[in-house]
Amino acid sequence: MIQSSGKPVPAVSTFRVLDASVDEDAYEWARLWGQWAQREVQAHPAYSRLFVDKRSAALCATLSAPEGTILFPFLLRSLSHKPYAHAVAHGATDIVTPYGYGGAFCWGPAVENLTDQFWTTFTQWASTRQVVSEFIRFSLEPESMLSYPGTIEFKQDNVVRDLEMPAEVLWMDFDHKVRKNVKKAERSGVVVEVDEEGVRFEEFFEIYERTMDRRDAGTGYYFPREFFNAIHQGLSGQYVYFHALHGGKVISTELVLVSIDSTYSFLGGTDSEYFDLRPNDLLKHRAMLWAIAQGKRRFVLGGGYAPNDGIFRYKRAFAPNGARPFSVGSRVLRPRVYLEMSAAAGSGGTPSDGYFPAYRAGPRNAQSE
Repeated sequence: MIQSSGKPVPAVSTFRVLDASVDEDAYEWARLWGQWAQREVQAHPAYSRLFVDKRSAALCATLSAPEGTILFPFLLRSLSHKPYAHAVAHGATDIVTPYGYGGAFCWGPAVENLTDQFWTTFTQWASTRQVVSEFIRFSLEPESMLSYPGTIEFKQDNVVRDLEMPAEVLWMDFDHKVRKNVKKAERSGVVVEVDEEGVRFEEFFEIYERTMDRRDAGTGYYFPREFFNAIHQGLSGQYVYFHALHGGKVISTELVLVSIDSTYSFLGGTDSEYFDLRPNDLLKHRAMLWAIAQGKRRFVLGGGYAPNDGIFRYKRAFAPNGARPFSVGSRVLRPRVYLEMSAAAGSGGTPSDGYFPAYRAGPRNAQSE
């Protein structure tokens, strides 16, 4: 038996940056994620891999210690192909969290005590990768997030539907117009089908693309078939489709992501020829009832393209008291390089629209190009 020396033994902590493209790292990332009671889908390696391109890598900074565990998934993006970076700092990179909700997720009995250690160590690692800036889209659940050392900015409210109530209470908490629309859809013969395997994916994809065309959505909202195939293969059990059908035809459809406590309205659309039947109201109601039956606590509807626009007001009708602040975080890790690249890009240090990072905003007179 080893005798105690009487001196306190320092707790061992392990900091690593895992790469989702490396099998051993992806396995370790998924293993740590699996130890988390909430297991948010946005923190899974397969989710981060969805947003990788030839100039980025899906990584996750982790810190494990007796006090708790931290998972910070992010995309490390190369700037080497950018003329402004090549002229100023060849080999520069920057960091952004994947589309949706992210940040440094954490859990454990005293995980807050690891805050300074994590960010100090991570910043040191970032300096070895020539990281110029960092941009984070934060989760709507701050209790699961590590404190952030950078600038935090409120962007707009998002809508979260509380599900911890009986179905009849949920129904009465909808705006009157939602209840009216659901009843109209039911009278019109619209039914909702739950599809946990993507059996009707082609029908979903057709409506989704037409919806993006109709909304004149930016290219960032168009995802190819390969994107959805990766969801089907990498996130089994963490997605579900809901289809509203009329006469056997899919007329409204939605892909919902699934975590332990929350479900997320992710992507979808409605056939404009059937707007009058109000199929999407019925679809969302049925999706919420499904989530309640699965023991979920929240249905996250998200926000609009702009604060309080028509899309946001539509979503808020399902949760009149469900507005939650959506914030972003940012840090400039190499201030001189940041300013020089922004100047070289023609955007200046602070674009008038507040775009971050400024060097990716483009010239001031070409914001709409």
